[in-house]
Amino acid sequence: MSDVPHHLSRWIGLAGSTLLAVAAYLGGALPDSPLRPTPVSIWQGRHGPLVIGLWLVGTALMAWAWWSLRDRVPSARWALVTAGLWLVPLLVAPPLGSRDVYAYACQGASYAAGISPYEQGVSALPCPWLDTISYIWRDTPAPYGPLFVMISGAIVKATGSLTAAAALFRLLALAGVALTAWCLPVLARRCGVPVPRALWLALASPLVGVHLISGAHNDALMVGLMVAGLAVVASRPGRRWALLAGGVLLGLAAAVKITALVVVPFAALAAMAGPYRIRTLIRDGGPVVGGALAATVAATLASGLGFGWISGLEQGSLVIAWTSPSTAVGQTVGYVAALFGAHVDALPVTRAIGVLVLAVLLVWLWWRARTRDPLWHAGLALAATVALSPLFHPWYWIWPLTVLAATARRTGWFSLVALVSSFLVLADGTGLARFTKMPGAPLMTLLVIVVAVRLVRSARAARRPAPAD
Repeated sequence: MSDVPHHLSRWIGLAGSTLLAVAAYLGGALPDSPLRPTPVSIWQGRHGPLVIGLWLVGTALMAWAWWSLRDRVPSARWALVTAGLWLVPLLVAPPLGSRDVYAYACQGASYAAGISPYEQGVSALPCPWLDTISYIWRDTPAPYGPLFVMISGAIVKATGSLTAAAALFRLLALAGVALTAWCLPVLARRCGVPVPRALWLALASPLVGVHLISGAHNDALMVGLMVAGLAVVASRPGRRWALLAGGVLLGLAAAVKITALVVVPFAALAAMAGPYRIRTLIRDGGPVVGGALAATVAATLASGLGFGWISGLEQGSLVIAWTSPSTAVGQTVGYVAALFGAHVDALPVTRAIGVLVLAVLLVWLWWRARTRDPLWHAGLALAATVALSPLFHPWYWIWPLTVLAATARRTGWFSLVALVSSFLVLADGTGLARFTKMPGAPLMTLLVIVVAVRLVRSARAARRPAPAD
């Protein structure tokens, strides 16, 4: 391939991010924008057609440029420069795709005022910027870890301004993305994956620019610390103090978002110097697990808030969207029952089944990883966690996307999910899943059935004895 298509894709992606930045100024997740808009009300509002058009075309250009180069990136430097170039317009524009950064500020204000955001909602202070937060999150506990709550409190105390606080949260997200860019090549080399491809898939996706940088999501910091921890473990197997440091980084990631703990058992396997043995696992994996738990507990104690932050994890069930497969199945059961005149609320059951399946799948993946690449299985575990949880937000897919980019041989399936997820949230943060329950839920249910059937067939085929010569 000549250099022309590569440079053309670079400028097409930059044009896309620029259009998205303009959309952010005209109708992004601004502090004074309506809290419960619909696609129709957005269209009828000021600059409505222009905002939607800019968002759609800008996302499409970035997505096309990213997708078209996923297997033919010229070099690691080219990938870093291009991804960084795409982030510049979004770095200086108002937030896109989510109002979470305002919730971060209000939870930080609560913590700075001596109120536990795990015991009371931000309306208890009340937060001086309460009007910027969606109604559903005003009286619910914070779902984030104690380290991030402490950081939020420090940011609010240092700035005292919503605009300045949002800017610092964005810089924090940028630091998380930079940490990922620095450490990801270590994982890629360890797993025999081309570094340019890994960097491109993990950093140039529209999800990163829109949700991590523009939306300033704390997932950026969590992913950065998680990748750093995995990189340290992967590069220093059998070396106790390095493994302890890697575990501490993973624990700090979990103290931002608890999801990072999913990779710790797999990191313990990656820490082994030599083949799997229980004795070797305890010797080499012990420092990783111990460091992770110690860092998480230390952050919890330092915050002075106790372990109440664990209860905040339940708040995800408040949001009902078909983008979560277990939620979609529950919705579909309700729709089918309604055809026969019955009212059935299947969501609690299907979501509970999803969590149960996840628990079994995580154990199976870990057991399988003992004799295979544990880092790749860590990415699969993150993908399963996102897919089988009761709630799915597009930026959640960045967790597995980042690890799989550096560990997987086949990239199509998780890249496709990232591509589709880029179009699920409008510029102001309005989730399209809320307005597409039909046909979204039945189609997702159909996909679940197809995937389940294929997995069963693959398992049966793997058990069949090889034909005799």
